[in-house]
Amino acid sequence: MQLDFTGEKVIVTGGANGIGRAISCAFAAAGASVWILDLPAESPVEIAKSLRAQACCADVTDRESLESAFAEAGDPTVVIVNAGVGSASSFSATTADLWNRTLAVNLTGAFHTIQIAAEAMKRRGGGSIVLTASTNAYDGEPNLAAYNASKAGLLGLLHSAANELGPYGIRVNAVCPGLIRTRLTASHFSNRELLAEYFKQIPLGRGGEPDEVAAAVVFLASGLASYITGAALLVDGGQMSSKFGPWNEETAFFDGERWARKS
Repeated sequence: MQLDFTGEKVIVTGGANGIGRAISCAFAAAGASVWILDLPAESPVEIAKSLRAQACCADVTDRESLESAFAEAGDPTVVIVNAGVGSASSFSATTADLWNRTLAVNLTGAFHTIQIAAEAMKRRGGGSIVLTASTNAYDGEPNLAAYNASKAGLLGLLHSAANELGPYGIRVNAVCPGLIRTRLTASHFSNRELLAEYFKQIPLGRGGEPDEVAAAVVFLASGLASYITGAALLVDGGQMSSKFGPWNEETAFFDGERWARKS
């Protein structure tokens, strides 16, 4: 079924690259008026032009910057809370600066975005908000303490916002991607040995693509999900459903991209 967002305004934070760009593309393809909010270094204006979208330079850690961007874009139908950062560091070596920066972008920035979006949506009588969380909201992947904590915190925001905003006709949901091919994960996807071991734990035997996350986001924002709020949709190839992965060399082979059963 083709989803049609013609006449709807969609704001995507962190929408210039990676998963955010795929989300922006998907909504633009569905007919939406898309506004990309991102840092100047991410070239949001140039990216928006390539998608026939519009853009504002904004920093989600700066409340005034966000409010100014929302004012320029106008009241949205849909807001995608996607801006995020992540840096690896062991638990013991995680500095206060790394901790504070990660939570400022991933969690506090999300709080500000949801709050501003909600006020705009109340004025127009409803809307849909979708957060980009992560499978790291559920597990303790090593060397990512700040990132894990920030993504787990997003689920707390999700539940609170869905509960309090539902009476205003505002739905709030989240996607929880697993390992997705982006510039931030390029080193993982170029390491055959790492992928072979990592993908053993994923029932579908492979990593994900940004477009696959975008499709889930568009669904949750659409009328097809009209009775869904407070939900966290895993987009992880089944990884979180499996304690022990299904793949091994006796029954399958790894081709550099994915595991497949031997004929």
